[in-house]
Amino acid sequence: MRVVITGGTGFIGKSLSRGLVSKGYQVICLTRSSRPSEISGVRNVVWDGKSSSGWLEYADGADAIVNLAGDNIASGRWTAAKKQSILASRVDAGRAVSEAVTKAKVKPQVVIQGSAIGYYGSCGPEPVNENSPKGDLFLSDVVEKWEASTVSVEEHGVRRVIARTAMVLGNGGALAKMIGPFKSGLGSYLGHGHQGVSWVHIADEVRAIIFLIEKEKCHGVYNLSSIHPLTFNHFADSLGSVLGKKVRLRVPAFVLKLVMGQMAEEILLSGQFVLPERLISAGFKFNFTDAGDALCAIVEK
Repeated sequence: MRVVITGGTGFIGKSLSRGLVSKGYQVICLTRSSRPSEISGVRNVVWDGKSSSGWLEYADGADAIVNLAGDNIASGRWTAAKKQSILASRVDAGRAVSEAVTKAKVKPQVVIQGSAIGYYGSCGPEPVNENSPKGDLFLSDVVEKWEASTVSVEEHGVRRVIARTAMVLGNGGALAKMIGPFKSGLGSYLGHGHQGVSWVHIADEVRAIIFLIEKEKCHGVYNLSSIHPLTFNHFADSLGSVLGKKVRLRVPAFVLKLVMGQMAEEILLSGQFVLPERLISAGFKFNFTDAGDALCAIVEK
């Protein structure tokens, strides 16, 4: 059994690789680096992020290709060059996957197309599901094009799943950047704090992706997000409580916009209350449904 992962050296990719190896899969991680993988059972293969050159043999007959590649959206202000990199890195990777599927003599059984709940844009208090419309933010447009970058694989009879992922909680990602300030008593509410925070524990993220790989009837869009989203105010309180710190500060929206620009507006001050209706209907069960419990499990490690 073989799975190819683009973006496999990232936070989600590493955890997914370990999860797949534990289930007996051979994992091929596509990376720009020539360094061997630190994970036993995972083979790193160098690629250019734009084509099937150098890794087509691994796509041929693969059980799955999981496309997670993409530039970090939360690393600094969004200059015109940064926005172009955010989009191009995702679309280029998707086109490379499509090229590999086209050229493969034995087609992969499934392509798991990474995506994000940013598709839904800035939503109010009403929950959204997989049938909710696309938002009108920059990230909404990016996600739409990211998802579309692999649509051609379906023309070759390959099952395609779009995994719209919420904020992933674990020892990495967004939470890793937040824990330091909160531990120091400098954790803050952001803006009015009523924006929705949809989240998923890294263990459930990995389990959900493997579930979608193995569940042959699953296709189309799935929200990978816990069944209990909450406001940022409540999320900050939960994180503070887990760390034994009371949250006393609030950063006004105008300050965040002044310092971080559009990135703050779309990532920190916007939100959604996302429900994983199709994933639940398919039979998936989350191990972590309460944000406080999820944060405790991470901090206690």
